[in-house]
Amino acid sequence: MGQNEIIKPENLVYGKPKLMNDNAMHYCPGCSHGVIHKLVAEVIEEMGMEEQAIGVSPVGCAVFAYKYVDIDWIQAAHGRAPAVATAVKRLNPEKMVFTYQGDGDLAAIGTAETIHAANRGENIVIIFVNNAIYGMTGGQMAPTTLLGMSASTCPYGRDVALNGHPLKISDLLAQLEGTCLVTRQSVHTAAAVRKAKKMLRLAFENSMNGKGASLVEFVSSCSSGWKLTPEKANQWMVDNMFAFYPLGDLKNK
Repeated sequence: MGQNEIIKPENLVYGKPKLMNDNAMHYCPGCSHGVIHKLVAEVIEEMGMEEQAIGVSPVGCAVFAYKYVDIDWIQAAHGRAPAVATAVKRLNPEKMVFTYQGDGDLAAIGTAETIHAANRGENIVIIFVNNAIYGMTGGQMAPTTLLGMSASTCPYGRDVALNGHPLKISDLLAQLEGTCLVTRQSVHTAAAVRKAKKMLRLAFENSMNGKGASLVEFVSSCSSGWKLTPEKANQWMVDNMFAFYPLGDLKNK
């Protein structure tokens, strides 16, 4: 194109998925939720499942997914998204059902629902955003908070003697017979985003092919909860989170 030519929107290679509406994102700067929302919308759109997708989101930052991705959503009580998704999928097996949950929800109050839905091999996708802290409610320690990592409820850092060890719930789920895919991804670089999208697509395909439960964990940053700038939070995640929560497939049948 010439220097003075107007670039028309339809000629742009990169664009917003049609399923993403025009609501202004409210998430904190540097938050991974916006990128993950975009991947969810892109995959659903590319699969042609706009009318068949049903998302279940519980309490926490994850609940606001319904504001941005234009599909059918159900809000579940705190931690109960896998139980609700189980009912929806069993009653509507032709639907593509998934949950969208944070670590304070999935790995704390929702541990039982998560483990048993996965162990039963429910044909759902569990999207798990792990930023190792309660981001919405004041930055409290979560089950996934790293050793030595400070939070509002452990200002001097997580201590094994007092708080126990961080919970690698994805590793636990990978041991269950009912899971067909357990993968840990991130969206901190363009390459990571491409890999994450590929695994998200596989998880959705698994659910529609009746292969059992799939879990896609996103290791994420929380600049507000961690009290860091977005850039420093991203680097802290790479330097610290990835060491304890290494990226890659934990199980892929």
